[in-house]
Amino acid sequence: MTQTRLLETSVDFFGRLGFEGASTRDIARAPATTMSSITYHFGSKEGLYLAAADHIAAQISARTGPLLDRVDAAEILDREIAIEQTLTVLDGVAEMMLGAETEYWARYIIREQQAPTDAFERIYQGAMRRIADTLIRLVAVARPDLDDRRGRVTAVMLFGQAMILRSGLAAVCRVLETHDLGEADRALLRQRLRANATSVLSQTPH
Repeated sequence: MTQTRLLETSVDFFGRLGFEGASTRDIARAPATTMSSITYHFGSKEGLYLAAADHIAAQISARTGPLLDRVDAAEILDREIAIEQTLTVLDGVAEMMLGAETEYWARYIIREQQAPTDAFERIYQGAMRRIADTLIRLVAVARPDLDDRRGRVTAVMLFGQAMILRSGLAAVCRVLETHDLGEADRALLRQRLRANATSVLSQTPH
């Protein structure tokens, strides 16, 4: 329990303040633990920072894993099935991005996106890569006219439309003239993502 509390607190502190700005003393104090707890469980500040990355990856995988397992188990026999499976994956990611719990992960991940360290590699390999690889595989079937590079670009742009619902949430709310997205707005955003992706994936191969 102490270890989990420290990880959750460290994700928050490192996300808001960065590695240099976050104090292990403050991190230990927030869940009412001690500095020795950090040393015992993680060895050092660097160890705690990397463990926070692993914790984020594990949380993402826990939420997306069952969905990706179902996609992996399905027979992708034609374009229509590939398109529908792609839409399912994107909607699952969008739903996760719109969840309140991803706020803390996003701050940490965005910092790592801007200045990648070993922590980003852990998050990518531990969670993001499987989502990306699944989308790349599905796009290859849905859009057989695209070569590998263009297919990967298409997959990453579709993935980005889901990710912006968290990484760009402030701008999304500003554009929609609201301080907080309600259920109707969340549903509309997911519907628009589905429509956008359907348009891209359904284009007739040349």
